[in-house]
Amino acid sequence: MKILLAEDDLAQREPIQTALMREQHVVDAATDGSTAQWFLTSQEYDLLILDWMLPQISGVDLCRQYRQAGRAAPVLMLTARQSVSDRIAGLDAGADDYLVKPASLGELMARIRALGRRPFLWQGDVLSLEDLRLHLANLTLERGQTSVQLSKREFQLLEYLLRHPHQVLTHDQLHNALWEWGGEPESNALSKLVRRLRQRLKAVEASDWVETIYGMGYRLHPPSGCC
Repeated sequence: MKILLAEDDLAQREPIQTALMREQHVVDAATDGSTAQWFLTSQEYDLLILDWMLPQISGVDLCRQYRQAGRAAPVLMLTARQSVSDRIAGLDAGADDYLVKPASLGELMARIRALGRRPFLWQGDVLSLEDLRLHLANLTLERGQTSVQLSKREFQLLEYLLRHPHQVLTHDQLHNALWEWGGEPESNALSKLVRRLRQRLKAVEASDWVETIYGMGYRLHPPSGCC
């Protein structure tokens, strides 16, 4: 998943960001509400983690603006506020979950996994399309009796394609989803990555599932009668 983490406390932000990246997520980190707001207007995210007491613009205000703009990605609110009224305010602003700081890193990661499972394609820790299965815990691709180990980038690309099956995803969308802000790759990095993923898919007889839409981008689209 591509995640926006908005937390101004370095001592809390760095361990969370490290843990998210260890689980193969792409993370943009913001230290204040204005930077987070800018990220939200220029990038698409699968999950938002917002500290309530951000400088400049609060996390609850960011969440409210995000929902008013019609955006639907899950939002997890982090806050030191513990009263019932505060929790109600956060949930009413559009948050999907609420965790009081200081929070256990293990519990935080479990809640993030739970929020990520909400789309219908998730089955436990597996993301699937037809008979193709991506195991999230160990970065393996499986079809029938064959399994293939993926690299971190191959996994991130296939995960994003599986989250948007049959959709034409532009080069810009894929770049934004797979690389952190400020970490722009070489101009041909995406095409190289697609070629590598097709080689992995070839091992499970699914190399033609990733289609090139010339002049636009790519889509994950199983051929008719493939399964």
